[in-house]
Amino acid sequence: MDERPDLPSGADAVTGPLGVGRGVSIPARDLTWRFSRSSGPGGQGVNTTDSRIELSLNLRTCEGLTPQQRARVLDRLAPRLVDGVLTVAASEFRSQLRNRKAARDRLAALLAEALAPPPPNRRPTKPSKGAVARRLDDKARRSKLKKQRSSWD
Repeated sequence: MDERPDLPSGADAVTGPLGVGRGVSIPARDLTWRFSRSSGPGGQGVNTTDSRIELSLNLRTCEGLTPQQRARVLDRLAPRLVDGVLTVAASEFRSQLRNRKAARDRLAALLAEALAPPPPNRRPTKPSKGAVARRLDDKARRSKLKKQRSSWD
């Protein structure tokens, strides 16, 4: 596993504020962690280790978002929310710490995508006169070819 120097490592990566990007940072006190046992294979430790993670964030009361950002996130993530709470789960790793990092990364990615400004509106354009002429010439050529085929009765 290659470590990136710009990212915190170890326990620091899961206890501090959640950096979303564009100057947005979610305070750690707004994040709610829930631990449970992971399903699937895992050997003897599978029944004793709470390695599955659910990370929740109440978007309606989150202090890290401005009112405009909150409205945008609530609108864009509406299908995923339950009473204004966004929840992500991670259970792909056997280590609780790695699952916590994965859950934080997923939550940050979801929020960054929802906070991104909408794409610019498409400016409608018309095909050029030359393109229209080429298309019509091609249609006429195909039509003529098909008429020639049918006259062989």
